[in-house]
Amino acid sequence: MSQVLDTPPPTPAPAASTASHDLAALAARHGLSVSGARPSLPDYVRQLWARRHFIGAFATAKLTAQYSQAKLGQLWQVMTPLLNAAVYYFIFGVLMDTKRGVDDYVPFLVTGVFVWTFTQSSIMAGTRAISGNLGLVRALHFPRAALPVSFCLQQLQQLLFSMAALAVILLAFGVPPGLSWVLTVPALVLQFVFNAGVSLAMARLGARFPDIAQLMPFLLRTWMYGSGVMFSIDHMTGPDSGLPSWVGTVLQLNPAVVYIDLMRFALIDTFGASHLPPHVWALALGWALAAGIGGFIYFWKAEETYGRG
Repeated sequence: MSQVLDTPPPTPAPAASTASHDLAALAARHGLSVSGARPSLPDYVRQLWARRHFIGAFATAKLTAQYSQAKLGQLWQVMTPLLNAAVYYFIFGVLMDTKRGVDDYVPFLVTGVFVWTFTQSSIMAGTRAISGNLGLVRALHFPRAALPVSFCLQQLQQLLFSMAALAVILLAFGVPPGLSWVLTVPALVLQFVFNAGVSLAMARLGARFPDIAQLMPFLLRTWMYGSGVMFSIDHMTGPDSGLPSWVGTVLQLNPAVVYIDLMRFALIDTFGASHLPPHVWALALGWALAAGIGGFIYFWKAEETYGRG
């Protein structure tokens, strides 16, 4: 008894596949692209540059609204870092006597507090840039990098307001103005690029893990204590400190220390080049490029995921 096997007829190609191919060809012919798809890196940079006016206006609006409910209004932009500096002076300068051996300690401290606050506030704002503005992200189509960059620009504007008070403090404590004050411009530009890069990286992490915003204050406070804001790293890690020599070297390579010390060098005449790490401008440029470019690319790679889920 023989068994006959029937060979099934060949299966035709699915019609859905052909239709999908036709639609893709039609879209390409009319210059259409997938909604929300990540653009190429050069296109993304061009889109961001095209919205530079929005970035500036958004930063200014956020800065104006920040203290709109307070009686003293925009005066808090200067009073907040000054009050922080007063607290740090009492705790570290008086109680812990870290001012010993530091010339012009009050200008030294206030400069450190102002410059550190710029970095700290930029990173904190960047961490919440996406997760705290989901309504805007989901309602409008724009390069999402505009948000963390605008928050960094807002903090830079606030620092510039504070710099007026810093200039008064420097003059009140006998620090004369000099040509070196011009160096504050490139120092602030490099610090802004560094802050923006770190903020972009933290914005992506904050969008993926919102709880990281609760952890950041503790991490930033630890970073601050290792950045010589309230004390001189040279004195704290010198030969009499008992610490290994490499500890001082590592602390001086800290990017926050680099930018703080550059501002002190530019503004305070008693803070000479001997207090700076070797090749300090190269370090400042290297940190700015590494954080700025790295943070931007890291953020761009997740562009199509922001505001979803």
